[in-house]
Amino acid sequence: MEDPQSLETNRLQSNIMNNSTSVDEEHVCKLVLYTEIPSINVRVWDVAILIPNLIFMMYLVTKFSRARLKLRAANSPIFFTFYCLVLFNVFTSILRCLISMTLDFSNLAADSINITLWIIVKCFFLATEMSVVVFALAFGHMESRSSIRYVLITTSFISLAYSASQGALEIFMPDSIFRINSKDLNLFGHGGIVFWLISSVIFTMLYLLILVLPQTRLREKLALPVNRSFYVYVSLLANLNGIGSIGCTFLLLTIKEGLCIVDVTTFLYFTLFTPLVYVTFLSSFFSVSQSSIMFSYKAQNDDRVEEDTVSLPHQPSFSSLKTDSDYIYQTDNIYNNTRFSVSDRQIANPLYNASLQSPDSITGYSMDEQTIDIEEQKK
Repeated sequence: MEDPQSLETNRLQSNIMNNSTSVDEEHVCKLVLYTEIPSINVRVWDVAILIPNLIFMMYLVTKFSRARLKLRAANSPIFFTFYCLVLFNVFTSILRCLISMTLDFSNLAADSINITLWIIVKCFFLATEMSVVVFALAFGHMESRSSIRYVLITTSFISLAYSASQGALEIFMPDSIFRINSKDLNLFGHGGIVFWLISSVIFTMLYLLILVLPQTRLREKLALPVNRSFYVYVSLLANLNGIGSIGCTFLLLTIKEGLCIVDVTTFLYFTLFTPLVYVTFLSSFFSVSQSSIMFSYKAQNDDRVEEDTVSLPHQPSFSSLKTDSDYIYQTDNIYNNTRFSVSDRQIANPLYNASLQSPDSITGYSMDEQTIDIEEQKK
């Protein structure tokens, strides 16, 4: 006869393997995932995700002309990449919702199509998520289009491997908690609760590590971002993944409320992630008249200049064109790498001295008087 502790262990393992007993089909947090609006036979879940994405897309459309001019003026491939990623993600998310709305889920093929669409969108979102973090942490080294392409290719392969694993689990080992027996269909389960939990914990730890980097000695060796909005972005994603891992843990422990938690985190991720990237990395760039960088930047003097190397956005935009005088009256920093000292420049170039004075202070100025002053200084 088995002891009580062994029976309890077996019961827990059975619940973990068969999660359908923990959340019945009539639970509100499960109903919202597959309930359809009667008059149009469209899922409430798809409509809820579609509306915020449509609103954000409309905002991007209204700002498109200004954004195009600003990107052309700045000639910065990294900001152009950010913008393309934002546009592509919101477009794919809207497209997934629209296609899903046209599917007839009484057909078995519709179930597979819906899951495939979710995996594709997740793949693009994950690639963007990793890319923007790499761009932010290595911004001082992203000086050429080739390096940006390398980052995009690398993160795309990682995201593809992740999504392939997720898709295989969805197809061959669907989690029973996302099974709707009454309709004979499987909902998208993010690869199952165990896979989802492991992924959420890993991403939470990575984002927490980024948050503590400025408090370590690595801040002296790495050109870490200095803008507060980047760390707000990282902390939000850390919290989102952390809360999602808590929800998955609750589901493994057969606590029904865990499904409500993962529903909320899923909704926030697929509706607010893309706008969050835009606000963090692009909104200030598009709003100011003078291009500026939000990340710390350390010039790489020993790097070989590539043909496609571009200067990170210090160039003026069309709305803020500089005149020649703006470049003449710059600080002494432009002379730091020359062999002239300040006094040498004053002797060698009399017009330099005059240019630093106000118009009132140079009244009556003549070249003859300045020449006499130079000869006296040389003596």
